[in-house]
Amino acid sequence: MSKRIGRQTLALPSAPGIRSAASVVGKKEGEGPLKDGFDRISEDSYFGEESWEKAESSMLRQAFTLACGKAKLAPSSLDYVLAGDLLNQCVSSSFALRDSGVPHLGLYGACSTMAEGLVLGALLLDGGFAASVCAITGSHFCAAERQYRFPLEYGGQRTPSSQWTVTGAGAVILGRHGGRLRIPLVTPGRIVDAGITDPSNMGAAMAPAAYDTLSAHFADTGRTAKDYDAIFTGDLGALGHDLLETLFRDAGQELGPGYQDCGVLIYDPATQNVNAGGSGCGCSASVLCGHILPGMGRGLWKRVLFAATGALMSPTSAMQGESIPGICHAVVIERED
Repeated sequence: MSKRIGRQTLALPSAPGIRSAASVVGKKEGEGPLKDGFDRISEDSYFGEESWEKAESSMLRQAFTLACGKAKLAPSSLDYVLAGDLLNQCVSSSFALRDSGVPHLGLYGACSTMAEGLVLGALLLDGGFAASVCAITGSHFCAAERQYRFPLEYGGQRTPSSQWTVTGAGAVILGRHGGRLRIPLVTPGRIVDAGITDPSNMGAAMAPAAYDTLSAHFADTGRTAKDYDAIFTGDLGALGHDLLETLFRDAGQELGPGYQDCGVLIYDPATQNVNAGGSGCGCSASVLCGHILPGMGRGLWKRVLFAATGALMSPTSAMQGESIPGICHAVVIERED
């Protein structure tokens, strides 16, 4: 019996549950509007380490340990961990988990990695290949700046369309059983290339991918935005958020007042000097684990569509003048009362 609905959406009859989630962020994120939801806020950007890259690994390790503790699971009892980050060869996540003793599946979906991890983790559970898995990702502003742009000492100017890479990590423990929050449907996304070549305008590069995936989800399921209490895209930022609304409006549809973007939510643009908002693997991951899931736990929303977006580029491709393809994966999360 096929579990596919339409072209891209997959139905998960067992509706794997979210057993726990944890978020760890940096000082700037801890000064933003969502500060009360994060599990741990570090005042030290180095997280006690000697480099930005090691700091990112430390942050991921802390989120992993916190999530396992909340689920009352020994890390070694997990069947798989699905992890990724923004750095070359995903070193921060693989180094963070190298002593965990858990089968490791490294992922790269850029800023969509948390949604990608949830999609694949839910499929492993629904298929009977695992009883519990962890999806984890994160990013660090300073490490990302060094890799993708210039070292901080350079003091480069930022354009109004640029976004601020979130220093944050999120970890979610999924289980075949347990948890009031369930995942009944997922819609993996396609690569969409709108021809954007400006690395400082990620919102414009990723918004068409978000439109493609959300449109496919609505077409496959027969649902509209009104069927969700909230829709969260992952770090399109202010410009990408508005562009996505325009794309739907031009198609004769409305995302409505329940549509929000993680990159818009995590910072206060009036006081924190972040230009178009937040970005990075840690953006949607920390907002999911520190804001969305706790909000659902409190009954704020009962059915949410989480659609994290990513820009599939590298410093080399950008320097060679390549365009920036986008990706978006969507996950339905429902609360069972």
